[in-house]
Amino acid sequence: MSHTFQLDGANIGFEPGQTVMQAALAAGHYIPHLCYHPEFKPHGSCKLCTVKVNGRTLASCTMPAEAGLEVESNTDELNALRRTLVQMLFAEGNHFCPSCEKSGNCVLQALGYDLEVHSTGFRHQYPDRPVDASHPEVLLDFNRCILCELCVHASAEVDGKHVFALAGRGIEKHLIVNAESGQLADTHFSVNDKAMAVCPVGVILRKEVGFSQPIGMRRYDARPISAQALEDAPRVPAGDSHE
Repeated sequence: MSHTFQLDGANIGFEPGQTVMQAALAAGHYIPHLCYHPEFKPHGSCKLCTVKVNGRTLASCTMPAEAGLEVESNTDELNALRRTLVQMLFAEGNHFCPSCEKSGNCVLQALGYDLEVHSTGFRHQYPDRPVDASHPEVLLDFNRCILCELCVHASAEVDGKHVFALAGRGIEKHLIVNAESGQLADTHFSVNDKAMAVCPVGVILRKEVGFSQPIGMRRYDARPISAQALEDAPRVPAGDSHE
């Protein structure tokens, strides 16, 4: 690598075509994020990865890495913004962590812990969204959807089935199933689909296996999400880091 930018005072090497987020994670520097997934083109919907680039506020998952950039991420101002965004997501949906099968494996919950979110800070909206139990193996709980679009991209780009889509605008925006009936049972969805695995919260759940992992053995019980994200990120080849 011959190109670098500054992230919170550290030199980050990057390859042409990488975003600020991709380069940071590869170099071992965590930027909080929710809708970003390394297998799909970033779309910047959640804004959890917001950073300041040369004084401008931008989403790091879509910002191309450029030599000489001065990027701020781990600041009181930006972390306060991230806490507010997480609080809003909790208030906008029905996220009751102690009774959710995804607890301990939920990205939203893990981000809340990592960012030290202690309350929602907003009045809960308690949306009345359907639960689709029509599929023999999968339950859809739309009450927990955070509109990250990962299942939409996975179903279209990997599974080739286009099972999911987003409908509506603004506060009315919501996840739907692409079937005339609107029921998952009337699609070709399978538990082996990529869309089944990418949901960061408890929307797409496999039936009859709920709460199979005891507390202490779930993904985010042992290590916070910031450590997990760095372990999962592509690593910089030895000798190529410019930190």
